[in-house]
Amino acid sequence: MDEEKLNELRARFDNSTDDDIQDPAFKLAYSQLFTDGGRRAKPWEGVATFLDLPLLADGPDNPDFASLDIGVIGVPMDLGVTNRPGARFGPRAIRQVERIGPFHHTHKVVPQALAKTADCGDVPMTSRYSLEECHGNIRDYFVKVKEAGVAPLSVGGDHSITQSIFSALGADEPLGMIHIDAHCDTAPPLEGMKFQHGGPFRQAVLEGVLDPERCIQIGIRGTAEFLWEFSYASGMTVVHAEQLLGDGLSRTIELMKRTVGDGPTYITFDVDGLDPVFAPGTGTPEVGGLSTREAAEIIRAAAGLNLVGGDVVEVAPQYDTTTNTAQAGASMLFEIYSSLAISIARNRG
Repeated sequence: MDEEKLNELRARFDNSTDDDIQDPAFKLAYSQLFTDGGRRAKPWEGVATFLDLPLLADGPDNPDFASLDIGVIGVPMDLGVTNRPGARFGPRAIRQVERIGPFHHTHKVVPQALAKTADCGDVPMTSRYSLEECHGNIRDYFVKVKEAGVAPLSVGGDHSITQSIFSALGADEPLGMIHIDAHCDTAPPLEGMKFQHGGPFRQAVLEGVLDPERCIQIGIRGTAEFLWEFSYASGMTVVHAEQLLGDGLSRTIELMKRTVGDGPTYITFDVDGLDPVFAPGTGTPEVGGLSTREAAEIIRAAAGLNLVGGDVVEVAPQYDTTTNTAQAGASMLFEIYSSLAISIARNRG
């Protein structure tokens, strides 16, 4: 080893302390995690929040809410599932994941430093039995979020929750959508119910809050293809898992950017978009899905688009014996958070 280089390293690092960090981005990340004296919050103490973000109770009813750029919002409702229930526990499971953030190693940013963020707790539901009443609660809550000018980063719950989020966010201008999922979720009303998790995006288009020609659905597969006629008829761009494998990430990402353009865009991530080897803890698993690395690359490529919010849904922890699904869901939420924070910072100038 070069003796001169070794002496330089010794001079710099031999007697350094844990907070003696020169790289500005690394130093910023350190400051987010460690308090004076180099102490870090213990993951088994206190109230669990996503990324240990500050807790802002009462959400949009809190007078400090409007000062936020991004609000993390739990939507613990799964009355719209067609198979295995349990995603109502998804927000709690994701908040308890410890080993993610605050530094994004590819973007080289700390999203908390780019966009003021707090964990705002959960949407209060007035009924544990009525799916339609819960959707009214969700819509009303996110109307307040939009009026405050805060971008929502939401955690479900089943995928039907996104329909009512769109009702609020897309009321003035229809949204574009980056949708990672095993299923298109554009089925007709099933057994007379339009709020179930198989058809939120059909209903959002018909309501006029989602622009189908600015929607891309990635990772689609499985035996329910016959239910997705609306996706094709309305002009949505559908990328099956097999097509992604054949085209590769680069071409898929180019297609994604071209599809959503520069209009307001929302990222929605159903954890069953991942192959069950990465995310078994979900209600409708489908083999042959994306890897966590592929999904992360797609979301990272959305940084800088005109993003207005995002969500992760369908984490059902009772089927997640290794906690892999909660870990994957929390990691994808961090990816969406990072891309959303970058977009907000760029739009701010």
